[in-house]
Amino acid sequence: MEESSERVEAGSSGQCSDRQAVLNGDVMDESHKESHCSASDHNPPNTDNSEESKEYDDDDERTLPLRDFYPYIRCALCNGFLIDATTITECLHTFCKSCIVKHFFYSNRCPNCSIVVHQTQPLYNIRPDRQLQDIVYKMVPHLEEAERTQMCEFYKARGLAVPKPVAVTPMVPVKAPKQKKDLLPQSVFTIPPELDVSLMLEFVGAEEGIENYKPLERKYVRVSGEATVRHVELFIRRKMELNPEWQVDVVCGEHLLDRYQSLREVRNTIGESGLQDGLLVLHFGLVLP
Repeated sequence: MEESSERVEAGSSGQCSDRQAVLNGDVMDESHKESHCSASDHNPPNTDNSEESKEYDDDDERTLPLRDFYPYIRCALCNGFLIDATTITECLHTFCKSCIVKHFFYSNRCPNCSIVVHQTQPLYNIRPDRQLQDIVYKMVPHLEEAERTQMCEFYKARGLAVPKPVAVTPMVPVKAPKQKKDLLPQSVFTIPPELDVSLMLEFVGAEEGIENYKPLERKYVRVSGEATVRHVELFIRRKMELNPEWQVDVVCGEHLLDRYQSLREVRNTIGESGLQDGLLVLHFGLVLP
């Protein structure tokens, strides 16, 4: 009995020691995990992602000098910043309104790409570009204020009322009633079909002794093919305010034209040698009788 009790006590004490060891092992494992977690908490974070995000932010905040945008916000005719930006619909090149209007008094081609804007009325194919003008004003400091000041001074110096800026209101789309095609009004830019001959009038000079005449501002004309050289002469006389005693000689190619020849006859007779970009080129000079 004593041996069995001792054996039971020994077994129980062994089980207790084993249980204590297991508990100690669990505690050690937990303490090991905690120490591992605490060590990992003290490790420095990976900085690769932060560096990439920093570089990304730097790219977003990068600025460029204003001169890099000069080809897009300056006029090729005056080399100044765009004022009243106006775009040619044929090639989408943009200029100052006053610059391109003056240019079209002497040429019907785009100053940048030399495309024919319109054979006789290049002003038909230009449109204001208000969006680009707003961009120019936002990119160039004080440009809008300076332009407004110069305009006020210009009008005041001439005793004229300074025009007020026009507020642009958003257009509300309105559905127009359906109409028959015959009742629709024609566009103001529609060219009548009977005006089938386009002219380019080139002044070659005046004989010595002829002076005090106005320059021909508009050298592009569209007329009917039934018009004669005499009609062209009368047009030149009226526009240049010529003396009735002076004579106007009109030449196409190498042919001196008779005043009673029709322009359609001239075009058909001389052919391609008298044409330039689809225009019938007439050279004229002033001579004494």
